[in-house]
Amino acid sequence: MSDIEVPTRQEMVRRVAELAPLLRGHAAWNEEHRRIHDESIEALTDAGVFKLRLPTRYGGFEADSATLVDVATELGRADGSTAWVASVYWIPGWMACLFPDEVQDEVFARPDARVCGTLSPSATATPAKGGVVVNGKWGFQSGSQHAHWQEIIAILVPPEGQPYPIVALVPMTDLLIVDDWHTTGLKGTGSVSTVAQDVFIPAERVLPLPAILDAQSASKLNADSAIYRAPLLPVASASTVGPLVGMARGAMDAFVKRLPDRKITYTAYEKQSEAPITHLQIAEAAMKIDEAAFHAHRLSATLDAKCAEGSAWDIGERALARADLGATGRLAKEAADILGTASGGSSIYTSVPIQRYVRDLNAVTLHALMHPNTNAELYGRVLCGLDPNTAYI
Repeated sequence: MSDIEVPTRQEMVRRVAELAPLLRGHAAWNEEHRRIHDESIEALTDAGVFKLRLPTRYGGFEADSATLVDVATELGRADGSTAWVASVYWIPGWMACLFPDEVQDEVFARPDARVCGTLSPSATATPAKGGVVVNGKWGFQSGSQHAHWQEIIAILVPPEGQPYPIVALVPMTDLLIVDDWHTTGLKGTGSVSTVAQDVFIPAERVLPLPAILDAQSASKLNADSAIYRAPLLPVASASTVGPLVGMARGAMDAFVKRLPDRKITYTAYEKQSEAPITHLQIAEAAMKIDEAAFHAHRLSATLDAKCAEGSAWDIGERALARADLGATGRLAKEAADILGTASGGSSIYTSVPIQRYVRDLNAVTLHALMHPNTNAELYGRVLCGLDPNTAYI
């Protein structure tokens, strides 16, 4: 066990809040170059952002999900793409901590190790002596240019029996990167595709996906740590709600900053701040942001409490975690849309930040696991006594 001093939640929030000018200053560069600026990655590394979900024996902080929400909110307030990449690293990094301890020793041999990945089983694996051979392509690999490992999902086709999904850890040096990230939102995340061509993966770096989904850990040293006791989807949900709240707050910051110098063109209002429509718009947006924060914090509080207890998750609790994630996204997007609509024609310039928050929130709420309608339907099915129509719960 490391004797590293673990920072408090308040300390981590302070650290990232102090980085806001730097991160915000690189936001336009991120979009132009379609990846996070190296200086931003270095600053987040120095602040310990990528250590939040790692075991203390590797210098990590084993932080609770409430810390993730608060830290990611500050990051999202500065730049949505940067916040998204940080939250993505937290999830596969956490998943890596369910692998055998000797595998973790390999992955976290470098103190700044970062793991990217998605949950899409878009590759095939065939058995080989001592492991498997993988071929396939994975899209939406956020932060892959700055990652050291990727967590891949593939369908294993055994000689006998039914195919089944597996999770495997692969060094980024074993994969090809396809520069195909040309999008209208989250442009700075560098979410390019990666390709495996006859990549051999030793058996110790392979686990069945159902085991990961249900937090059936192969690690002995992490068995007593509270943060590794929960199913994957509630963990992933709590890891990604903070950027949503942060982006909505960033949109509010951007709107308020421009407000004193704006009029409503072709009307008698020389000051937008004096128009009743502005009062209604900003009030509605503020309330939606507060509601989004409620769902984000309820999700993290539930996850942290159940991790501390070590209690099992029933299907209703799992569905509610997805529903809270979807509600956070819906409300954050609605708030940003209101503020964007109130920002006038000049807001379409790329130099005006609010358009970026609007585009980024639109993009993130289209994510298959974060889509508000999908998550609401899933929750409603469970409330009606039906089985969920997905394994991702």
